Amino acid sequence: MLATDDDILASAESWRRAGRGVALATVVETWGSAPRPVGSHLVVDRDGNFLGSVSGGCVEGEVVTEALDVIADGAPRTLEFGVADETAWRVGLSCGGRIRVYVERVD
Repeated sequence: MLATDDDILASAESWRRAGRGVALATVVETWGSAPRPVGSHLVVDRDGNFLGSVSGGCVEGEVVTEALDVIADGAPRTLEFGVADETAWRVGLSCGGRIRVYVERVD
């Protein structure tokens, strides 16, 4: 069963209240074919546990890694993913679209 946005945001709040370091990733822009719409969320805790999706699995690993850095330093980041020659074999969207994801620490 997929988590709803309400589940994801409630988990972010619950994890934070429990004293866990938490970051929230949100899809802020899409172009072309994108697996998840604007407003989709992924919540990550400092241990790498996560809930939700920003890409249907294509780039979640990279977003989780960046979220751990955001939890550590508190500096938000905007990430961009698409299919490009330099990233096609590393991480990207096989559907041909492009997404921008904003990652922020939940304080």
